[in-house]
Amino acid sequence: MARIFSGIQPSGELHIGNYLGAVRNWVALQGTVDAIYCIVDYHAIIAAYEPSQLRERRREMALGLLAAGIDPEQASLFVQSDVPEHTELAWIFNTVAPLGELERQTQFKDKSQRMESVNAGLLNYPILQAADILLYRADRVPVGEDQLQHLELSRVIARRWNAQFSPETNFFPEPEAWLTPTRRIMGLDGQSKMSKSTGNTIGLLESPEEIWAKLRPAVTDPKRIRKTDPGTPEVCNIYHLHKAFSAPAVVDHVAHQCSTAGWGCLDCKKVLAESMETELVPIRRRAEMLRATPEAVNDALATGAARCRTLARETMRGVRDRMGFD
Repeated sequence: MARIFSGIQPSGELHIGNYLGAVRNWVALQGTVDAIYCIVDYHAIIAAYEPSQLRERRREMALGLLAAGIDPEQASLFVQSDVPEHTELAWIFNTVAPLGELERQTQFKDKSQRMESVNAGLLNYPILQAADILLYRADRVPVGEDQLQHLELSRVIARRWNAQFSPETNFFPEPEAWLTPTRRIMGLDGQSKMSKSTGNTIGLLESPEEIWAKLRPAVTDPKRIRKTDPGTPEVCNIYHLHKAFSAPAVVDHVAHQCSTAGWGCLDCKKVLAESMETELVPIRRRAEMLRATPEAVNDALATGAARCRTLARETMRGVRDRMGFD
């Protein structure tokens, strides 16, 4: 069975960008592959943070993932820092990762330009990401298009390490990208990717009232000024959310009503809110049950970490042997 690995930072409550861009696909894949899903808390500390908030956000992320449908019987879910081999392998990969490739990473260039003081963690972020994936010798990685450059660096690192220490057997696979069906989720501002840091998200566990308060003013087709103006669905972010949440027949109806000015944007948003509720109600119910039984979250994470520590130790035995440490 093929093995996949994917991770998510503990930003707290899941939002629909996380859900549509990654988590819904994770749920669909579990049971069909050996799925390993990780809450990557080491990645989260490259920016300033409060330790108490980190603990809370890890917990909220775990609860959200389980509520969204991650099943501990079908997938391994764990917290990155519970498996110390991640950082051990990352240090080893530092010795084969090309500096020029790190400096060319688009995310590093974009983020470093907005920072007054750039720490080494930001530069080395994709090395730890490579260690996350290769520690479990994953064959494929479910990713969005924005992570393809990082994944290609993981392949470069695997290739360089293999060439130096395992030329005959290629101990580490070169993991392939498995592009998620919903590749890029724009925020409610219609301008940038959905992100908590920009405040343009809808939380997966928010109430219908909270969701409507955010949907109502959300940006639509900028050229549609009046209700009687025909719109262009393809340029409207609300239409793309319909494609993610609404049934195909509803999506077709939305496109027709928009392009013929049969609806105003508010009408379109009301139908979207109903479609979202259909999918989100069961998730909110599972979250309530998990809050009432916190030991279920603890058990899921402990089981996942135990299994992943076993896999990680096996990999590191092979690494140490080939590098002359054992």
